[in-house]
Amino acid sequence: LQNEISEVPFFDVQLPYELALKIFQYLGKAELGRCAQVSRTWKFLAEDEVLWYRLCQQEGYLLDTSISDRSCWKLALRNCQARERTLKTNWKNRVGAVSQLQYELGKILCDVHSCDGVVIAGYTSGEVRLWDTRTWDYTAPILEPVHGPGDAGPQPHVSFVRINSSLAVAAHEDGTVSVWSLLLGREPIHRYQHNQRIQALALSAEGATVATASGFEVKVESPNDRGFWQTMETFAIQKLVNFLNLVPDVTGSPVTVAAAEDIVYLLKAEDPGKILHSVYGQPVTCLDVSAREAAFGVKTFGWLLNEPNQILLYNLETSQCLKKMGNSMGDFTCVNLQNSPPNMLVTGNKDRRVRVFDLRKSEPLCSFYAHQLGVSAVQMDDWKIVSGGEEGLVCVWDQRMGTKLWEMHARHPVRHMWFNSHSLITANIPDDKTPRGASMADDDLTAHRKHRGVIYAYEFSVEQLAVESVLPICRSSYDEVTGYNYNIGLAVPYDNL
Repeated sequence: LQNEISEVPFFDVQLPYELALKIFQYLGKAELGRCAQVSRTWKFLAEDEVLWYRLCQQEGYLLDTSISDRSCWKLALRNCQARERTLKTNWKNRVGAVSQLQYELGKILCDVHSCDGVVIAGYTSGEVRLWDTRTWDYTAPILEPVHGPGDAGPQPHVSFVRINSSLAVAAHEDGTVSVWSLLLGREPIHRYQHNQRIQALALSAEGATVATASGFEVKVESPNDRGFWQTMETFAIQKLVNFLNLVPDVTGSPVTVAAAEDIVYLLKAEDPGKILHSVYGQPVTCLDVSAREAAFGVKTFGWLLNEPNQILLYNLETSQCLKKMGNSMGDFTCVNLQNSPPNMLVTGNKDRRVRVFDLRKSEPLCSFYAHQLGVSAVQMDDWKIVSGGEEGLVCVWDQRMGTKLWEMHARHPVRHMWFNSHSLITANIPDDKTPRGASMADDDLTAHRKHRGVIYAYEFSVEQLAVESVLPICRSSYDEVTGYNYNIGLAVPYDNL
């Protein structure tokens, strides 16, 4: 048996085991497999757990584990790669399960947002609901608002909802903003009021920072060191805000990017009125922000023939324009920079096309004719693109082949879309929140399904589907009496399977 003292033969020299291991750490999977066929000593060295643990970490698998958690890291890497291939095949062939996140009669969907499979939705009744799509039999709780002394009537409509890993935020039509903690329960932990209608809402990707725009004011709220929420900054701007984003991974005071008609502001505590971009007659049509850059689409009018509709990329540290991309007659309606692979960006346009840009070039890498009424939501990863359109169509594209893999259709425009390696969440939100000719308060199921909007959750993971195919009654323990509410006579005693 080899140990660290034994010397390993390397051609005509003898090396210590530790030094030979340092040489082998520069090899990949195929090279280690070839080296394992040389001799018994080299096979023992090429299958060292340190080497395969490092390879597993380099390829992005099991990042939150230590080397002592597994007994065979070579087998763990093989299983992770097989699972990834299965997921990719399921995505391409539309193999999986789809569920519809239901809600009660008479409520119309207003806004949807999601984070790591947890979905938040706001309705015209003023209610805010949460779903956890990672569990099979999860009951959606209603986040309760703070009722004041004069809130006896119906609740105002929900304007915007946002969620991250720890917080949920909702803004209502009357200018009320409520913040809930996902760990503490249904009661809000913070609430503040604007005097006018809220035009935009932003929540930090991590941490606890909320930014809202109402009228000509942008307000940033965050808890202090003792956990008490307070107004960190208040910025006065010249025009009404259309888009609002918080810059992720910022140390110190939060940084906000706001697009107000044809002006893009970079709002900092030390420089409150800094203008990132301003060209008269070129309104901003979409906005997305990463840790160091901001990408937004600008629209030009007919008298500016020399400047077509473009996507502008700015560096947030230097405030310099890095790139002007695209040359389109239609308006850019959506852009995704934060969730795209490095040096990549994907956009949607009113001219029905989805375009993928390399940030090191100006011309698009690929362009898909996607949706008849224009693209409303888009996201990509290293091999696929998922796009949603105004006509309610969700399309999945193979980026390298340039072909459409499959599509799904619902009635209303796709306003929210999010996916990871094994799941996809889409939301079709109606533009008309008060449809005429439909009695939404009565038991008119046909009219309700026609006008309400819908949220779909797709699951492509084989392992998770195998677990979730078992009914909750069959996963109950002996001491639970709720299983008998189903009035089902089981042939065998139900147990934890």
